[in-house]
Amino acid sequence: MHNQPPSPDATPDAPVADAVADNWVDRYAPAGLRPYLRLSRADRPIGTWLLLLPCWWGLSLAILFDQAPRWEDLWIFAGCGIGAFLMRGAGCTWNDITDRNIDGMVARTRSRPIPSGAVSVKQALAWMVGQMLLALLILLSFNQAAIAMGVLALLPVAVYPFAKRFTWWPQVFLGLAFNWGAMLAWTAHAGTLHAPAVVLYL
Repeated sequence: MHNQPPSPDATPDAPVADAVADNWVDRYAPAGLRPYLRLSRADRPIGTWLLLLPCWWGLSLAILFDQAPRWEDLWIFAGCGIGAFLMRGAGCTWNDITDRNIDGMVARTRSRPIPSGAVSVKQALAWMVGQMLLALLILLSFNQAAIAMGVLALLPVAVYPFAKRFTWWPQVFLGLAFNWGAMLAWTAHAGTLHAPAVVLYL
C-alpha cells in the first residue's frame, strides 16, 4: 500500500494536535502503546459512548417490548460495552489508514500516528485486525441473528472514510454506523428484529 512519507514537522511521540490536552493516554499509557491507542481514539472516549448508547437503548427497549428480561441480558449489556470500545477503535484505525495521505497535508491531522511515522500502515492494519478479532469473539457469543447483524455493520464502517470523497454529508454514513448497535442489541436479546428497533435505529 502506498504511504506518504512522514510529515517533516510531525514528531512520532508528540501528542496528537486535535486531541484533548493532558488526556489519560498521554499521561499514563506505556510509550510503546500510545500511538496505537491514539489510532483507536482511546484518548477521546466520547466516540465509544456514541457507539455504546444505541446498543443499551436497543437492549432496554427489547426487554420492555417482550417483558422477558433474562440473565443473558447482563452479558449482552457488558459485551456491548467492550465491543463498542473495540469496534470504535477499529473503525478509527480504518479511517486513519484510508486517510493517511490526506492527513499528512492537514495541520490538524498530520500529527496522527500514521502520517507522523509513529505507526506504519502494516502495523495499523495488524492493530485493526486484532481489535476486530477480539470484537468477533464477543459477537460469536450472541445468537445467530445478532451475529448476522454485526457482520452487516461492517458495511457503513467500511464506506464512511470514502464517503468524505463523494459527498458533503459523510456524517450520514457515520450515523448509520454508530446507530447500528440499536438493532444488534435488540436481536441479541430477542433473536429477531422488530419494527421498534428499526425506528430507534433511524
